[in-house]
Amino acid sequence: MVRKAATLGIDVGTSALKGILLGTDGRVLASASADYPLLTPHPGWSEQDPNAWWTACGRVCRELLAKVEVEVIGVGLSGQMHGSTFLDAHGEVIRPALLWNDARTGAECAEIERRVGRRELIRITGNRANAGFQAPKILWLQANEPEAYGRIAQVLLPKDFIRFRLTGERATDAADASGTMLLDIATRRYSRAMQDALEIPDGWLPEVFESADVTGRVSAAGAAATGLPAGIPVVAGGADNACAAVGAGIIAEGQGVCSLGTSGTVFVHASRPLVDPEGAINAFCACTPDGWHGMGVILSAGGALRWFVDTLEPKADGGRDPFDSLMAEVGRIEPGAGGVMFLPYLAGERSPHADPDARAAWTGLSLAHDRRHMARAVVEGIGFAFADCVERMRALGAAPPSLLLVGGGARSPAWQQILAAQLDLALEPRAAQEGPALGAAILALVGSGASPDLATAVRLAVPPGDPQAVRHPDPALARTYAALHRRWQRLYPALRDARGG
Repeated sequence: MVRKAATLGIDVGTSALKGILLGTDGRVLASASADYPLLTPHPGWSEQDPNAWWTACGRVCRELLAKVEVEVIGVGLSGQMHGSTFLDAHGEVIRPALLWNDARTGAECAEIERRVGRRELIRITGNRANAGFQAPKILWLQANEPEAYGRIAQVLLPKDFIRFRLTGERATDAADASGTMLLDIATRRYSRAMQDALEIPDGWLPEVFESADVTGRVSAAGAAATGLPAGIPVVAGGADNACAAVGAGIIAEGQGVCSLGTSGTVFVHASRPLVDPEGAINAFCACTPDGWHGMGVILSAGGALRWFVDTLEPKADGGRDPFDSLMAEVGRIEPGAGGVMFLPYLAGERSPHADPDARAAWTGLSLAHDRRHMARAVVEGIGFAFADCVERMRALGAAPPSLLLVGGGARSPAWQQILAAQLDLALEPRAAQEGPALGAAILALVGSGASPDLATAVRLAVPPGDPQAVRHPDPALARTYAALHRRWQRLYPALRDARGG
């Protein structure tokens, strides 16, 4: 009996590693995941043991292979961006990896902008120095753990550590490497100016490939640890957001997606680098060799609503979902929430302010208001934060006619209609997808030769949306929200000045 051919997509997430098997006919055959702990030894620190990722990878691979009988013909990798995995000359982990949401490197970010110059930094890398990125973490280790710094032989991103264990090869892709702050975003190669300014040797950095390129093959040791056949190709893959875009079919000019999860992103694909001169949005390479994307990141999107529910909502009774009942109440409050406004900066903000010290606030509260107005203001504040990002993208000439809408918040029709009006864009809700792991598996279809190109692979694996589900913005409501957005935008600078920041 001939076994069905499939590719394996692996995503190294912040809380778990996920894997899927994707048949060469584009169907997802099986999925599995294994979680691991997040380490927070000090406030603002966020770390993980890279070896826990590798253990989880072995568990997931073996579980998948036990679920379905397939011939795995290729592996694609995706993972959380920016994390720093420090290895010594023997390939052993020196210390826990510093993750994308680790906030300890404020002083190092300032030092990078001092050494390179903010304008030049943005010109080269497409981004301001951000505490989450990889380069500041390397400088932090130099300043604070010199013994560990002195042992560095390799610095790898999370998914690339899995590649190293799986194949013995050191490699990365342009999409993930553009989040290190060491890549020249236009040339898709490391910047000599950045390396020299930060004193980072060539030998520490993995070679950069395009996402569907084969970077190595499963070694005997990798096969023993995972149950995968030795010798199958492993493609470069991509950063989680870039691979999620592939998994949603976002690979062409003008396509975009809005993700309404715990955090939120607005992601627009372009055929040129979308570099904001002030670094207000992130500019990264895409998983297509001739593609880039602009990305706005909202640190507290659905997470802000979850905080509201956990903190101020009464406990749900009768097994009812508190989000459903809350959104029903929100839908009965008029736009503008009776004059109440909310800044959703519960964990600082990334886009467009790049301000880790920004904080949340309600304004306009009176005795006439209750929790329904506060909840409506939370929903609207999240939407205005997204609108800030879309406004900056439009200023760069990136104006998609519509956006896919994914994530937990996408399930609420009331929120869909509010957000469509706030962004003044048609939104196409999509059911939960396999996300980055699917994108990685699609890239492996190309790298393994099972598909001739990425466009063909995407048409095969990503089903078309339902035109009837599209939420078009109500013109009158869009005009109302445009005026409210201008008022809302005055709150952040006023409160920033009040705190002396």
